Amino acid sequence: MASKATRLPLSSRCLSESASLSVIQAQQLSSELVFTTSRSGGPGGQNVNKVSSKVTLRWAVAGSAVLTADQKQILLTRWRSRLTTEGELLLSSQESRSQAENKALVIDKLNHLLAQAFTPRKARKATKPTKASKKRRVDAKKRHSEKKKWRGRGEY
Repeated sequence: MASKATRLPLSSRCLSESASLSVIQAQQLSSELVFTTSRSGGPGGQNVNKVSSKVTLRWAVAGSAVLTADQKQILLTRWRSRLTTEGELLLSSQESRSQAENKALVIDKLNHLLAQAFTPRKARKATKPTKASKKRRVDAKKRHSEKKKWRGRGEY
């Protein structure tokens, strides 16, 4: 399979959808992203065998100059299952027959992941069981206890 690594500029449409980074930071981030194209499976007929339409995005999160140390730490902990052993994030798209559309899709995936990672987690609100639920639990325990009491050995 033929593949080539290129550094292509991000489209303005993809940059505007980024919720986690400002437009300026996302443009700086584009210099750190490496796009690789290769042949993809899926729809396309004979076109699949001729055109490299699959796009793979590679980004070294730990070595990013755009992110702060705190942001890197957040991404490294939340994405630890997505990162390679070298600490790189790999995302790919081959849904479309068009290389440009697949590139836009993979950038959208990255923007979505960044927005998801930097959205603060909702704190769990501790609650107490209600009186009715406590009563139901105690009644169930009593019924179970009675049932077991009747299982005792009888006189024969």
